[in-house]
Amino acid sequence: MAKTKDEGPDLPGVWSAYGVLLQHLRKRCGLNQQQLGDAIGYSLEQVASVEQGRRPAKAAFTVAADRVLEACGVLEVLQDEVDRAKLPRFFRNFALIEAEVVSRFSYDPLLVPGLLQTEAYARAVFAGHCPPLSEEIIDQRTEARLSRQKLLMRVPLAELSFILSEEALRDPVGSPEVMREQWQRLLEVGVLRNVEIQVMPAGRGFHPGKNGPFVVVETHEHKHLGYFESQGVGCVVSEPAEVSAFALRYGKLRSQALNVEESARLIERMVGET
Repeated sequence: MAKTKDEGPDLPGVWSAYGVLLQHLRKRCGLNQQQLGDAIGYSLEQVASVEQGRRPAKAAFTVAADRVLEACGVLEVLQDEVDRAKLPRFFRNFALIEAEVVSRFSYDPLLVPGLLQTEAYARAVFAGHCPPLSEEIIDQRTEARLSRQKLLMRVPLAELSFILSEEALRDPVGSPEVMREQWQRLLEVGVLRNVEIQVMPAGRGFHPGKNGPFVVVETHEHKHLGYFESQGVGCVVSEPAEVSAFALRYGKLRSQALNVEESARLIERMVGET
């Protein structure tokens, strides 16, 4: 079982590498930072920050810079890594695994899982972090969380199953408008043919999910892994007996939760109540 923890504010190396490459491409084209900024719609300070690795490039920045600098997609190839480095350090290793999975099954008793969150819901979650995060970090982590959602539509499609507790759906995160938008998002994603969303109803009694959230994945090499996290610490589980226990628990949860159609009707009722 491998453990990683968020250890400090040092900046990711991929941001510096991206910045060095951007500077090289800019100079090759005979542009200074101001000229590049003017050409792509960003300020001199923003271009300088990206080149110095102090700020990660956003996708729109990368697309525009790649076009103006005639980089033939070189910068765009790095964008996923730049986005992944915005994630909390403890989660980055699993994020690499997650991006390539054949299947991903998760149980979430406390919050709507990140792969299904709206931008407003994600911001509300990060805004409640203790100790408080800066606005810049909240922006970065929200962008990274939304970037992870490419998995929902990735080709080849991954088989995705989510079981959420009814308490997680009803517990207000942000304003009533934020929650309504989040419920509607669940209904939209739930119709994708590679996605199943089930709700564990309140009052079901004791079940295997009471021990906390967890994820079970199958990699493209058909290796099965587990993952769980708590209080800023994430654990990737590779021991076959432990992963097997995760899978067994998930199977029981799947049978005890409302089925997909019943779950959608419950969420529809919640939308109608607001």
